[in-house]
Amino acid sequence: QVQLVESGGGLVQAGDSLRLSCAASGRTFTMGWFRQAPGKERELVAAISWSGLRTYYADFLKGRFIISRDNVKKSVYLQMNSLKPEDTAVYYCAGSNSQAILTSTPGYDYWGQGTQVTVSS
Repeated sequence: QVQLVESGGGLVQAGDSLRLSCAASGRTFTMGWFRQAPGKERELVAAISWSGLRTYYADFLKGRFIISRDNVKKSVYLQMNSLKPEDTAVYYCAGSNSQAILTSTPGYDYWGQGTQVTVSS
């Protein structure tokens, strides 16, 4: 069982940047960042393959976020720029034993506890 621990969330103002980190206790292949706002379903924000050469971003991001990973450190990151109030949510790190880029929650085997990101206007 792989444990995932997120960090880096917080309260920021609109237009600010924030970097989320996720440390894994073991190896996973595809990694993803999801978010869930109150009253809404959990949605994929971005995903990255083991090599880092393949990435996926949700259309609503419009290029504001960047996902990356460091396999030596067993970590994945989400650089969030030009944050908006609608980005407010709990952000979850997820890991999969699959090497495919997965865009839905059932494909992921491991989940972190989540980190709160709040963007004030």
